[in-house]
Amino acid sequence: MDHKTFLKTLSAEQTERLTKRSDRRGLRHLLGHVAVILVIGMWIAAGWPLWWVMLVVQGVTIVFLFTLEHEATHKTPFANETLNEWVGRSCGLLIVLPFEWFRYFHLAHHRFTNIADKDPELAGDQSHYDAWGPFLWHVSGVPYWGSMLRQVLVNAAGRADAGYLPERAKPRIEREARWVLAIYVLALISLIWTPVLLWVWIVPLLLGQPFLRLYLMAEHGRCPQVANMLDNSRTTYTNAVVRFLAWNMPYHTEHHVFPSVPFYQLPELNRLIQQDLLHEQDGYAAFTRETIEHL
Repeated sequence: MDHKTFLKTLSAEQTERLTKRSDRRGLRHLLGHVAVILVIGMWIAAGWPLWWVMLVVQGVTIVFLFTLEHEATHKTPFANETLNEWVGRSCGLLIVLPFEWFRYFHLAHHRFTNIADKDPELAGDQSHYDAWGPFLWHVSGVPYWGSMLRQVLVNAAGRADAGYLPERAKPRIEREARWVLAIYVLALISLIWTPVLLWVWIVPLLLGQPFLRLYLMAEHGRCPQVANMLDNSRTTYTNAVVRFLAWNMPYHTEHHVFPSVPFYQLPELNRLIQQDLLHEQDGYAAFTRETIEHL
């Protein structure tokens, strides 16, 4: 069975229930995620015991806003589309991933998932699945920061150009990048008077990025480069904390099979599709261990 065949097995009632969006469910999850970030940020800023350990925890909670931004490109976290847009932009600002550009990058990824020379996520060196050096370099997050900072500058200069970017979107991409740069400059200037942003945002971002890199590798890494979403994606079973921070995106095959399903309905979709899943993993530690064994 492929993903198209599976979708045909769903009744109209099941499809309607699975794709129903909710501001209440989305806002409740968002408030919980933001509350965790604010509480840990206060802990660090106040210098409470083990504040230096909390830098890593803060980093993980912030970088995993990626999963919310990613969900916002599909307009599924909230029923209100304006709310989806502004939450997506805010997440992109915090993790240096410009939302207007990422929207089209990610939609191309869904259209050509794991297909060489078509999926933009496969562009560039993929040797981090093969050798220790590239693996450690990739997981460090340094290539990500270099790539995204360049992308913001390119977007701000009005030179964003890729096959997946429609001409009508380029003015929005340029305006967003210029606003983002202005905010980053103001944030850096603020460090002259107080180091708060350095310790509650910038340093945690750097420390948290490796955890996101390892998480993302499990989504499609070592899966066949085929069009069938049941075969080119992986579902990873993990604990409630990771599912919360990742907005249920560990149910990643389910997400690719039916991207219109909001995050809170993915467990239900998993129940319906589980017998047809081709790639399942029991935890991210297990996936990382197996990846290292293949190096």
